[in-house]
Amino acid sequence: MRWTQAHIQTYQQAREYVDTAIIPLIPLQWGKSEKQIITMGEFTGYLSESLEKQFTGRVFLLPSFTYLTSESMEERVKRLKAWDNHFYQEGFKYIIYVTSDAEWKAAEKKLPDELLWMPASSPDSLEASQFKRLIEQQVEQIMPIFTAKWQSEPLSREN
Repeated sequence: MRWTQAHIQTYQQAREYVDTAIIPLIPLQWGKSEKQIITMGEFTGYLSESLEKQFTGRVFLLPSFTYLTSESMEERVKRLKAWDNHFYQEGFKYIIYVTSDAEWKAAEKKLPDELLWMPASSPDSLEASQFKRLIEQQVEQIMPIFTAKWQSEPLSREN
């Protein structure tokens, strides 16, 4: 399910089964390295959408959490924790953050739930079928992380 009118109606009917939120973490920057930053955002978006498709009925793909690359990691984490807390309080037991920005790896232990980091690959660098297969392979590798999470108790949150 995604952040659309049609999907929110479906979510409201199946709320008790949809216990996992996916939040794509997307960097923004203009003036230098735009292509690299855009590639990270595109790849994260494709990967997040594929995860949502794979786990339809169990996950909800939220809008992207965007941040300027010049924003301090401390401020990013603070804002992401506010998002996390809101969605946790609204019933999402598991919240997965998806990114291609390696800077998040340094803050991983400060996050309330699971960070999935994958290095970005540009859709322009491969033929469409190759890129699609790359995303499918990444999803296959990530699937056990989701299933392991669902077999464990949700992480508690600080208030």
